[in-house]
Amino acid sequence: MLIPATLRERWSGFAGAFVALCLGSAITSMSALAYASADPQVPARLAGAPVLVRAPVAVRADGDFTPDRPWSPETVISLAGRLAAVPGVAAAVPDHVFYAQPVIGGRPIGDGRGHAWSAAALAPYPLTSGRAPERDGEVVLDRALGAGPGTRVTLLTSAGPAPYTVTGTVDEAGPYLSDAAAARLAGGVRTIGLVTETGADPAAVERAAREVTGDRGEVLSGEARAALEPLDDARIRWIGAQVLTAMVILAGFVSIFVVASTFAFGVARRRRELGLLRAVGATPRQIRRMMYGEALAVGAIAALTGVSLGAALAPVLGDLLVEVGFQPATFAVRMRAWPPAAAFAGGLVVAGLGVWSASRRAAGVRPLEALRDAEVDERPMPRGRWISGAVCTLGGLAAAVAGLTTGAAEMVPYVIYIAMALIVGLTLLAPALIPPVIRMVTWPLIRLRGATGLLVRENSLAAVRRTASTAAPVLATVGFAVLVTGMVQTTAAAYGTGRTATLQAGAVVLPSGTPGLSDAVGGVSALPTAVYGETVTVPAAGVTPEVLARSGTPKMISGSLGDLRGETMVVREWLAEETGWRPGDVADITFEDGRTVALRVVGVMAEAPFSMLLPRQLVRAHDPSALADEAYLPYPVPMAGELGARVVDLATYAVEADAEEDRLVWIFTLLLVATSAGYTAVAIANTLMMATASRTRDLTALRLAGATNRQVLGVMAAESALVVAIGTALGTMVALPALLRMRAGLATSIGAPVPLVVPWPVILALVVACLLLAAVTSMLTVRTRPE
Repeated sequence: MLIPATLRERWSGFAGAFVALCLGSAITSMSALAYASADPQVPARLAGAPVLVRAPVAVRADGDFTPDRPWSPETVISLAGRLAAVPGVAAAVPDHVFYAQPVIGGRPIGDGRGHAWSAAALAPYPLTSGRAPERDGEVVLDRALGAGPGTRVTLLTSAGPAPYTVTGTVDEAGPYLSDAAAARLAGGVRTIGLVTETGADPAAVERAAREVTGDRGEVLSGEARAALEPLDDARIRWIGAQVLTAMVILAGFVSIFVVASTFAFGVARRRRELGLLRAVGATPRQIRRMMYGEALAVGAIAALTGVSLGAALAPVLGDLLVEVGFQPATFAVRMRAWPPAAAFAGGLVVAGLGVWSASRRAAGVRPLEALRDAEVDERPMPRGRWISGAVCTLGGLAAAVAGLTTGAAEMVPYVIYIAMALIVGLTLLAPALIPPVIRMVTWPLIRLRGATGLLVRENSLAAVRRTASTAAPVLATVGFAVLVTGMVQTTAAAYGTGRTATLQAGAVVLPSGTPGLSDAVGGVSALPTAVYGETVTVPAAGVTPEVLARSGTPKMISGSLGDLRGETMVVREWLAEETGWRPGDVADITFEDGRTVALRVVGVMAEAPFSMLLPRQLVRAHDPSALADEAYLPYPVPMAGELGARVVDLATYAVEADAEEDRLVWIFTLLLVATSAGYTAVAIANTLMMATASRTRDLTALRLAGATNRQVLGVMAAESALVVAIGTALGTMVALPALLRMRAGLATSIGAPVPLVVPWPVILALVVACLLLAAVTSMLTVRTRPE
């Protein structure tokens, strides 16, 4: 009976915990629904083949999206022939994929993936008009492009733009070339689709295909065919999973943070009430049980409300993820039972964790506290709090320094854990740090405002824990925002500086509407590719002496780049250590066309963007569809770009080279900051309402002493501003040392000065929002209290 009565009488004291848990459950519910819906999809252009055979799959680390080793041409011919002879199989179609992009209205259209006409049977995509391509220079396009049979179009390939004649159209796919043309443009084959005869048993075909394939491939059917989704889509899904995971982690952390602050402050307000309970015979165990009961009651109602809200908003989140590029276009949220159930259970767990510390403190209240009337808090900080605060703070700073080598894509998830440690550490130490900060900040206020300043200072010093509780949400938000946004922006600036630090070029050519640059684009360029050893997939690049002269010559540990010609290679130090290769060794390397060549090691290099350097002509001979990421021009004067390319100066190149990845990371960052700010609004409003409501007698005494209502409101507004200033100062103190250390490490790594970039307008907007919310909440609460 006591718990329902307490909830009814003190509902305003539980409002913040309710809103925090509701918000956390909503975020968890909709994020979990989106996460559970982010399954790979069977590619539409392969969906008509009941059975697919793919090349053996390599074991990859999480986040590695390098392609699998392709079959050799001889293996493709042999395997396709034997699979075609399986009873029930009408055709075994090797899937040749290559770069081909139609130009419509003067600009490239589509994703740049072309296919052989025979692969149209795997969807199937029947002709909607015209005929199939039969010879070079003929193409079948998606009829949505508006180019009917007989139309002349330009098709971009790795060799450059070329004229083609449209012979037919299909729905939702293309371009399709003749099988002979596709075989010349494509690299290796990794998939063979089996088109079955009418009435054939797919299960029987699958069993027979497994016997034929053996260990030369993997046979897939049904939903398992989704494993063949494009690697670009798989990478986007992986990035989306990181976003959703980080949102859930942040929601759980901040929920615990807000609930713990709310209940801890509630215990401080209820010390007399808890003392009375102890005086009438309540045991510490009963007090703890009461606190847990209150938290779980609030948590159950809040979690149920939040789960319902999250389920309703999940489709909106799904559309947003697709819109900003965190999920592929085929993504859609599907309703399932377990994500809301897990979110509800998580809400109860968060409520229990949040009240744990407060319940221990409540159980320690002595019966004599019932006689206590003043709010002066002179109790020293417990030793355990000192130790925990110091460990968290130092651990967070150490992790920030240790994470200097983290890549841009992994920076934000990694830094969340750093921010958590630092925020928790400084929050634990806040009661010890706040008094000197108060004296320092209020000194000019006393000189300028007289009695008002003195009241603000003494009120804040008399109730340090109250001040710490109200400053904690601001500390958390400002510290998190400065640290996360500063690390992301500074890292992006450092990478931009590093890209141009060794570049010996006047201008750079970048793709425009295409996935890369063809050989017809001017300038010199490296040719990225992937090569395959016996146990590793290695990112490699084909280079020339001119490319190395423009982009920067890597530091050699042994051997010479001058010997890089013919069938040779230069490898990174890590690869040489892993494989045992030394200059003069010969190793078998498989290229993108599936052919294996014996290459001689002529050098080992220390640092380079790629793990292996090869002669450019060798890469082009074995990867006919490879595209360059960028090309270098010797002159700084801007030029008109080629079709599918544009020329930029070095400053623009430094900003735009990784613009898409930087955009995704920045959107991710702002999403996390907005989530944190939402929780801060809840915590500030709730804590100030509780703190102000508990000071009715103080404010009444102040009015009886002659203070006008305007003066009382001024004191409350000044106290709110002081709390926000303290939280902002401590939050900035959390972040800036780590950011400065990170900047120094990045500068040392790239060998050039790195600016410290913090988006101060974003931080200032957060601080102003906190200030307005704090002032309005405290003054409204005062105006609603009786005078």
